[in-house]
Amino acid sequence: MDKLKSGIEQAVQLISNSRCAIALTGAGLSVASGIPDFRSPGGLWSKHDPEKVASIRALKADPATVWNFLIDAAAMIQSVEPNAGHEALAQLEKSGGIHGVITQNIDGLHQRAGSMNVIEFHGNCSKFYCMECFSPFPAQRITPQVDLPVRCPQCDGVVRPDLVFYGEQIPQEAYKAAFELADQSDLVIVAGTSGDVVPASLIPPRIQDAGGKIIEINMAPSAYTSLSDVCIRGRAEEVLPAIVQNLS
Repeated sequence: MDKLKSGIEQAVQLISNSRCAIALTGAGLSVASGIPDFRSPGGLWSKHDPEKVASIRALKADPATVWNFLIDAAAMIQSVEPNAGHEALAQLEKSGGIHGVITQNIDGLHQRAGSMNVIEFHGNCSKFYCMECFSPFPAQRITPQVDLPVRCPQCDGVVRPDLVFYGEQIPQEAYKAAFELADQSDLVIVAGTSGDVVPASLIPPRIQDAGGKIIEINMAPSAYTSLSDVCIRGRAEEVLPAIVQNLS
């Protein structure tokens, strides 16, 4: 029996025996949809300095430059669709195989695939509000033709996406919801995240410390590899549907 098949069978067994399983996902899950992993060769950080285009300091000091980047990033995200990995997690939730998804992604693809209980740890790039008066700003007004930086019609403050920039804290609501869900869970499926970014990276070991299990699905070794009860080397968009198929 090859390692991939064995790993899928072990994952199916753990999910079948779990009381409350969840998924933790990262950028690697959306690569098959056409969104490059930010940190990989060809990713956004190989073309842009995150301190200049994705930090709260840059947004305050040079909002036009940040907005030029945001327009490009938003256009890329809007042009893609959920892949089989997103769809498999939505099916798992519908069947009771998992109870929710905690994602570090800002692309909204989990919801578009049909997942209902999604905690967006780093926010969502399709929601906007004014930095000064906090009024919501309609996403449909964000077009390549809009004057940059985008400004609030109420107070002329700079509009920003409702996501976490470098130098900002995780929103308390998302942080609280994620760790409350983790504390109810006895199994976490890690898919497409290397475990390099805290505090999201603390969730799997927290579950394991409480007696839970970790299933890792990644193309390359990660911070979770030495901790994982089941480690599957493969593409999430292929492995997750195989797990769902074997569960049915």
